[in-house]
Amino acid sequence: MSNERNKKILLELVKQPENSRCADCGAPEPDWASYKLGVFVCLNCSGIHRSLSSRVKSIRLDFWEDDLVEFMKSTGNANARAVYEKAVPPYYYRPLENDCNVLRDQWIRAKYQRLEFNGETKYPPLAYTTGFHEGILLKKGKENMQFLKRKFVLSEREFTLSYYNKEDESKGPKAVISIKDLNATFQPQKIGHPHGLQITYQDEDKTRNLYVYHESSEEIVVWYNAIRAARYAYLKTAYPTGSDEELVPMITRNYLKEGYMEKTGPLDAEELGVIFIGTESNGYSVKECVPKHARGNKWKYGIMVETPERQFVFMCEQEREQKQWLNVLRKVLSRPMSPQDYTAQAHIRHKR
Repeated sequence: MSNERNKKILLELVKQPENSRCADCGAPEPDWASYKLGVFVCLNCSGIHRSLSSRVKSIRLDFWEDDLVEFMKSTGNANARAVYEKAVPPYYYRPLENDCNVLRDQWIRAKYQRLEFNGETKYPPLAYTTGFHEGILLKKGKENMQFLKRKFVLSEREFTLSYYNKEDESKGPKAVISIKDLNATFQPQKIGHPHGLQITYQDEDKTRNLYVYHESSEEIVVWYNAIRAARYAYLKTAYPTGSDEELVPMITRNYLKEGYMEKTGPLDAEELGVIFIGTESNGYSVKECVPKHARGNKWKYGIMVETPERQFVFMCEQEREQKQWLNVLRKVLSRPMSPQDYTAQAHIRHKR
């Protein structure tokens, strides 16, 4: 078979629905393929495959032998997924094309190198499947902003994440964080490390953040998925009738946007740190505003968030920031509320 004919066959294969997206991150129109595994992948994921000594070629630019094309025809993304993703836990995070490199790298290594999801019993068991995980993470200090080694302990049975300020544990943990209100998301640029993980939680009436990392990419992703496993177990307990389709998106959340705004409004207003945003049909709205009598605000580009209980006014430094916040807030307003959203809404109202 001529090389041109082989390329034509590959281009037809990659148009098939099961091959039309990257086998690892879901990016559309993959242009590369691992002819060791028989999967079609995007440029970014092809680099990770190459680092694993997996044989990778461009389906457009490289020469393809007949036997390799036949192998791609007989395998493809769907067949490979049936083998390498046979037993992925529902809470395990499957990275998307815009996720940070550490998530995509460890997903690929877990699937093809460590064979974590092929359905065979692992011994010792995988750390994120045991319901308990402990170890050392580098945590950013509040005062000196330096990263120092701290012991963390995650307990699915108690639904808690604890950490200790000193190696001496006799004084007890510095903080015991409830899994109930915890979120974890990778923030490598913000934290200044490719494995940077931001852990956000509620502490009474305040929103707190911990910034941590581990030098091992495998270990930090194990921590992330162990936290997700504990969150999933909590949600299954809190919402026993909830399906995985409903609960999995609630395990952890990537932020639509994060940044600073000035808050204006009554000086005696009770500050919760969290504003629930529902849908327009439930009495929520967002719009541009220019407050005339707000005290102290130095920024000029206003946003008004209206809830059934009250209005909140925030000020942005730049018009561009204002537009970005309006866009993401409107995205939230356009989403239908789930039963779990109504529960969260009631919980926040009760805390007020």
